[in-house]
Amino acid sequence: MRDGFIKAAAAAIDVRVADCIHNTDEIIKKAKELSKKGARILVFPELSITGYTCQDLFWQETLLNSAREQLLRAAEELKEVPGLIIVGLPYVYHGKLYNVAAAINQGEILGLVPKEYLPNYGEFYEARHFSSGKNLWGYTELGGKQVPVMENLLFACREMPGLIVAAEICEDLWAAAPPSVAHAMAGANVIVNLSASDETVGKADYRRELVKSQSARLLCAYIYATAGYGESTQDLVFGGQHLICENGAVLKEAEMFQNQSVEAVLDVNRLVEERRRISTWHEEKREGYLTVEFSLPVEETKLERFIDPNPFVPDSQGEREKRCNEILMIQAMGLKKRLEHTHCKRAVLGISGGLDSTLALLVTARAFDLLGMGREHITAVTMPCFGTTDRTYTNACELTRRLGATLIEVDIKKAVLQHFSDIGHDENVHDVTYENSQARERTQVIMDIANQQGGMVVGTGDLSELALGWATYNGDHMSMYGVNASVPKTLVRHLVRYYADTCGEEKLSQILLDILDTPVSPELLPPKDGVISQKTEDLVGPYELHDFFLYQMLRFHFRPGKIYRMAKAAFAGVYEPEVIMKWLKTFYSRFFAQQFKRSCLPDGPKVGSVAVSPRGDLRMPSDACVRIWMEELENIQE
Repeated sequence: MRDGFIKAAAAAIDVRVADCIHNTDEIIKKAKELSKKGARILVFPELSITGYTCQDLFWQETLLNSAREQLLRAAEELKEVPGLIIVGLPYVYHGKLYNVAAAINQGEILGLVPKEYLPNYGEFYEARHFSSGKNLWGYTELGGKQVPVMENLLFACREMPGLIVAAEICEDLWAAAPPSVAHAMAGANVIVNLSASDETVGKADYRRELVKSQSARLLCAYIYATAGYGESTQDLVFGGQHLICENGAVLKEAEMFQNQSVEAVLDVNRLVEERRRISTWHEEKREGYLTVEFSLPVEETKLERFIDPNPFVPDSQGEREKRCNEILMIQAMGLKKRLEHTHCKRAVLGISGGLDSTLALLVTARAFDLLGMGREHITAVTMPCFGTTDRTYTNACELTRRLGATLIEVDIKKAVLQHFSDIGHDENVHDVTYENSQARERTQVIMDIANQQGGMVVGTGDLSELALGWATYNGDHMSMYGVNASVPKTLVRHLVRYYADTCGEEKLSQILLDILDTPVSPELLPPKDGVISQKTEDLVGPYELHDFFLYQMLRFHFRPGKIYRMAKAAFAGVYEPEVIMKWLKTFYSRFFAQQFKRSCLPDGPKVGSVAVSPRGDLRMPSDACVRIWMEELENIQE
C-alpha cells in the first residue's frame, strides 16, 4: 500500500451452473489463494454464485434462497481473508429480481450494486428475468444488518485514503453512458466489472479496446472479470478474458479458454495525480452517492509490476519505428513553420559528430525537403578546438556531405586563446572558464554566420541536458529554434538509429552507426591519445537513469522516495541501489539549481508528454529550494 501500490485480481472459478454451494466453495478457495499472493481487491464474474446461464431457473425460489445463503456463508468464511471481495448473484429486493455485485470485507457485506443496463437482444434475454437497477436506492436486511442496495455506491479504504472503488456489471460498460462515468466523476479511481460476455469472432479484440479506452477516459484502473468455460452451455461459449487495465494500458490479460485468474499491481497514486493535474477533470461531485468504508491491512505491496526503465522509448520495434517517424516529422514541421514565417532561406547549425547535432541536422534536412528547398542551403559548421578528436571531426564532415548540406570549417583555437589572453585566463587551467569559453565561441560563430547568410541558427541541445542544466548559458543553451528541446537523450539515440536503418544509403548508415557508438561528450577537454577524455555520463550520471527520474517526476509528479523505489525495480541487476541514490540526488540538485537556464529557452517543438518549456509545461520559479526533496532522500530507510 505504500506509495499508492495495491494488488488486484480478476478471479476465475470452476462454475457449475445453478450449483450455488459448489460455486461458493470455489469462490472461497480462490479468494484465499489470491489473498495469500497479496491481492487485496478481488473481483469474480457476473452472477458467479449461481452461474450466469441459469435462464428461467432464476425464477426458482430454491435457487434464489440458496444464492442468498451462500453469500452469507462466503462473507463468514472470508472473515479472516484481507481484501475487498466482489461477487455476483441474483437478489430479490422489494418483489423484483436484480443482478447484483456484492462487496464483502472482513466478514461484512458492504453493499449490493445492481446492474442498470439489461441486454435483451441476440443471445441475451436478461430483461426476461431481471429489473434494471437504475435509480435504485434502499436497504435490505442481510445477516441481521441493513445493507445498501443501490447503483451509486462507493467503497473507500480507511487505510489508503486515495483508494475508492465502484462497480458496474457487464452490459453497463457497453452502454452509451456507462455508470462508471458517474462513478469516476464521484471519485472512484478503481472500477470493477463483473461480466459474462460470450465469445464470437473478433469480440475479444473489441472487448479489450473497450476496457482499455474506458480506463483511459476515466483516468482509472479497470478490473474486468468475465465468465469462463464453465458457463458454456447450449449455444454459448465463454472464454474468460479477464482484463486489468490502468489509464489506457493493459496490465494483465487472461489467456482465452484457460480459466485463468490474473493479478496486477495498481498505482492508485498515479491515478490521483493524473486527475489532479488535468484541469478538465472536474471537481468530484458525490451528491446522490453513498460512501461505505472498508479496511485493509497496512502493509507494503510487493512491486510485482513492470516498470519500464526506458519510459520515453516504446518496447516494440514496430511501435518504436512508428514513433520515431512521427517525432522526426513533428520536429521537422516545427522548423518548417519557423523558416516559412521568418522567410529564412538558410539554416545554420554547429555539427560536432555527436548525437544531438546529428539529429538536428537530420531534422533540418527533412524540413528543407518539406519546403522544397535544396539541402545545400543548410550550413553545417564544424568548429574544431582543444577537445576535438579525429573520429568526431571525420564523422561530422562526412555526415554533412552525405546529406547534401554545405560544410564550413572554422577552427576556433586561435579565437579562444585570444579570449583567454584578453580576460587573463591561463590556458593550462582546464576549469569551467576553459570549457565554456569554447562553447560560447562556437555559438558566436554560428550566430554570425547565420547573420551573414540571412539564416536561422538551429539549436541542438536535448531535453535531458536541459533538465540537468548541462548546457553553457548563452552558449549551446541558445539558438533561434531548438528542434531537440523536448527529445530526451535515450530517445535521441533511437531516432538516429531509425534514420540509419531506413535511409537506404549504406555509407550514410555506417556514419550514423559510428556516431551512435561514440561516447557522449561536449569535447571541451583535450583528448588522451586521440581518444575522447571527457565523457558526460561519468560526470553527471547515466542518461537512462536521469531520463527515468525526469519522466516520473514531471509526468506523474511522484515523490523522490517513490521514484527511488521504482528505479530500483526498473534497473534491478543493472545499477546497485547506492548508485541509483547517488544519481537521483544529483538529478534533484541540478534540476532545481539550473531552472534559470530553462526560464529563457528558445522556442522548440513539444514532441511528448514531458517538456520543460517555460511557456508551456514547466512553470517553475528559478530560485525554488530543493531542501525538502533532498531531505526525503536522506531519510529513506532501506
